[in-house]
Amino acid sequence: MTSPSLKGLTSTPILLFDDECGVCRQIASRVKRSASNAPEGVQLDVRPIGSDPNDLKSLNPSLDIWDAYESIHVLMPDGSMKVGGEAVAEVFRRLPQTKWFAGIFATHVFGFRPFQSLLNLGYTILADIRPILGCESCGTPSLWLRPIKWLVTEARALFGVDRPLGTGRRFTGLNAG
Repeated sequence: MTSPSLKGLTSTPILLFDDECGVCRQIASRVKRSASNAPEGVQLDVRPIGSDPNDLKSLNPSLDIWDAYESIHVLMPDGSMKVGGEAVAEVFRRLPQTKWFAGIFATHVFGFRPFQSLLNLGYTILADIRPILGCESCGTPSLWLRPIKWLVTEARALFGVDRPLGTGRRFTGLNAG
């Protein structure tokens, strides 16, 4: 069974996002809104990954569905792929609100692209913290983030965030008796 949402390459780049991830859905929604307001010639196709690996293979035979879920992908009209921070930079280049500064990611200093490297690092961190930001489909946080996840969970319980009144521990101060 094929999902119509992924059929066929277009003349515009295709941003693939994990529609089960709340973080990805929110970012894709903003990108889609921005792309739809773009003047003629500045477009980006925003599509959910879906659940059929064959649909992804029809777009690009080397694209694995699990890789697509793990990291943002932009499929270019020529069939090439941009992944992670490179994909984010491509999205920035395509959107009218961000294209004015997107050239900085192509800037070379002694054969090194420092701003692209920072964007790659930022994307890697965002991808790692998606489970902490509330995305259950992204699995458990990386090993280095588990103490932070524990602290966030404990702080939420301590201050009663996301709990009905009267349940859980609450901060009562030192003079409470």
